[in-house]
Amino acid sequence: MTDAAVFVGIDISKTRLDVAVRPTGSAFTVSYDETGITTVVQRLRPLSPVGIVLEATGGLEVLLSGALATAGLPVAVVNPRQVRDFARATGRLAKTDALDAQILAQFAEAVRPACRPLPDASTQQLAALIMRRRQLVEMLTAEKNRRGSAPRVMRTNIQQHIEWLQQHLAQLDQELTTAVQASPIWREHDELLQSVPGIGPVVTRTLLAELPELGTLTHKQIAALVGVAPLNRDSGTFRGKRRVWGGRATVRAVLYMGALVAARHNRVLKAFYQRLRQAGKAPKVALTACMRKLLTMLNAMLKHRTSWRDTSAQTT
Repeated sequence: MTDAAVFVGIDISKTRLDVAVRPTGSAFTVSYDETGITTVVQRLRPLSPVGIVLEATGGLEVLLSGALATAGLPVAVVNPRQVRDFARATGRLAKTDALDAQILAQFAEAVRPACRPLPDASTQQLAALIMRRRQLVEMLTAEKNRRGSAPRVMRTNIQQHIEWLQQHLAQLDQELTTAVQASPIWREHDELLQSVPGIGPVVTRTLLAELPELGTLTHKQIAALVGVAPLNRDSGTFRGKRRVWGGRATVRAVLYMGALVAARHNRVLKAFYQRLRQAGKAPKVALTACMRKLLTMLNAMLKHRTSWRDTSAQTT
């Protein structure tokens, strides 16, 4: 007889961690601080779990996942929607922190999500800068929208805030440039990606920070990971429309803007877009196809370390 494989689910909140272990059914709760994290690692390491599952919780999971990965424990951070859908499918509708930990452990045992390596400190720092830039842009857009309809007495105050946001946005862009230039690998990848007409620094830095798998997967795998691969909706004789969903929303957002520009100024993607439109495809469908084609090209360029100019010269 061999020992049963152990799976762990950990529900994360701001102040505590709820841990559930399968198949033993044991559970415990600790505070979410350095002492609590140390306790979790010490109690889980002797169990040699096959998989530990956490939900992505807007950054709260980073400290714990980093500690578990550093300790050599197999940890996977999953989309909360997947876990809730799994809970509904198994008839678990009640929701508490302890129950969520049990569902995560059951999800780990049934689905066995892949445990990807934790991004290094530099990648995490770049991702944090990218996230902060996105927040500043959102605030800047909101303030500009308010300025048009605000009472005259408030416009000066709003304008001052806009100028402050613009100043900090410029400083953040400089920090991003410095971070990319400090890494020889990032600098090379940045130059390769920006050689594509329509791809600018915001797109490349987002890809470097939030899609480190770019250049290491097949074109089908990278498209599915980002969420631009069309999925079938067929049943019996019914043939539904194929749609894209899931994946990494932040990557998909910048890829959309890159494809929008490339469809106008990149001769390859422009011809591809026009061909789809002439075939009767809707504008958004054609643009989504351009996103997928652009991602495929970027993935191949990094995999083979070939710039757009070199690739373009070979095809002319």
